[in-house]
Amino acid sequence: MIERFDFDTRIHHGVIHNGTVYLTGQVGTPGAPVEAQMAEVLAKIDRLLQKAGSDRTRILHVQMWLDDIRDFDAVNRVWDAWMPMEHAPARSSGEGRMAKPGMLVELIVTAAV
Repeated sequence: MIERFDFDTRIHHGVIHNGTVYLTGQVGTPGAPVEAQMAEVLAKIDRLLQKAGSDRTRILHVQMWLDDIRDFDAVNRVWDAWMPMEHAPARSSGEGRMAKPGMLVELIVTAAV
């Protein structure tokens, strides 16, 4: 069985299959400082995981994309305050052009339900 939730224009922000939830890339408000965008992204992830019956301690993998890799330390400070280190998932990070100007960070999450 496949369960989809949080439809928005052309996508669902979450899909559950076989005890795993896949979240779309979550972004913050374009133009806000990178730390504020990261905090907003993490709050969105918390909300979506709760809807799926999961939470941040069950995250398996995160892909993190930064508009500028020089923001890596700043987003990690926000991440470190949010993620209990004993539950830290596998994480991949890269630099790439974001979908809209002013977007600085995007996180794509896979978690156990």
